[in-house]
Amino acid sequence: MKERLQKILARAGYGSRRSSEDIIAAGRVRVNGQIATLGDSADPEKDKIQVDGRLIQAPEPLVYIALNKPRGVISAVSSPDTRPTVRSLIDVSEQVYPVGRLDVESEGLILLTNDGDLANRLTHPRYGHEKEYRVLVARRPDEEQLNTWRRGVVLEDGYRTQPVQLLVETPAGKGIWLRVVMREGRKRQIRETGFLLGLPVVKIIRIRIGSLQLGNLKPRQWRELTPQEVSALKSEGKPPPARKKTSRPPK
Repeated sequence: MKERLQKILARAGYGSRRSSEDIIAAGRVRVNGQIATLGDSADPEKDKIQVDGRLIQAPEPLVYIALNKPRGVISAVSSPDTRPTVRSLIDVSEQVYPVGRLDVESEGLILLTNDGDLANRLTHPRYGHEKEYRVLVARRPDEEQLNTWRRGVVLEDGYRTQPVQLLVETPAGKGIWLRVVMREGRKRQIRETGFLLGLPVVKIIRIRIGSLQLGNLKPRQWRELTPQEVSALKSEGKPPPARKKTSRPPK
């Protein structure tokens, strides 16, 4: 069955549909020997589709996997590091990639997929998907520290973080568990924020990405998403429509 070329390229691992459109517009794609243009369609089962002279295979079935990443596992497909990667924990034949990252010390929900469109939607800042974490800090915070975290802080590189939702949960020894909901995910943002506020972070567990919940998955356990979960993720976080420019009446 014929599909738009950018959709075929995205499913074959060439990034999002938008980046695939750029590849087509640059004249890098040929279908049955002819240079393709934007708007062209093809049948991946019958047509010969090439990118930079390289024949692409018929797209693999789309796969969506939720994994509870344990501490000490790297959020990558492969790594020169000797520690295991999230890909090594997943027993599927398709080439799936982690969407976003958790640092090696952090735990919890991570999504792996070969759906480039969904990966772009979940990671692009303009869609503002929520991510929710349980965070154990080593000290009991006061109201000033909590409110500063909620408002946003200036990190060491000069970036001011966006406001977050922050709830106090249960005490744990001299520390306490916090619930943090945020719409951005700069590298080690939670750990650096805690450090700047004098609240050393002991443990981070991601429990939600958009509507997708970690649920009762144990560390190292994984499962395939249901069609309903995939549909929900694809429909969330749509950016607001652009405002139409209105001409001002003459003075």
